Amino acid sequence: MINTIGWLGGIFLSICALPQAIKTYQTKKIQDLSWGFIGLWFGGEVFTLFYIIAGDFTTKIYHLPLYLNYGLNILLLFYLIYAKFKYE
Repeated sequence: MINTIGWLGGIFLSICALPQAIKTYQTKKIQDLSWGFIGLWFGGEVFTLFYIIAGDFTTKIYHLPLYLNYGLNILLLFYLIYAKFKYE
């Protein structure tokens, strides 16, 4: 049961950026998304993912739902960063 909750949370959090990425792709508008927000969000995702991976290798307990969450968010953020350069 706890694994199901973890996976559901990981899935929900990993798709949080999806509506923004879809809207940006459709409208080609990203001016309202600030560089500060994107930078802090990206930094938080990357550092937290490294923290989780390092802890998992130490404890040998792997948190795959969190890998999904942070990995997918980083990919979506790469698109938003690309769009920020392209559409601004």
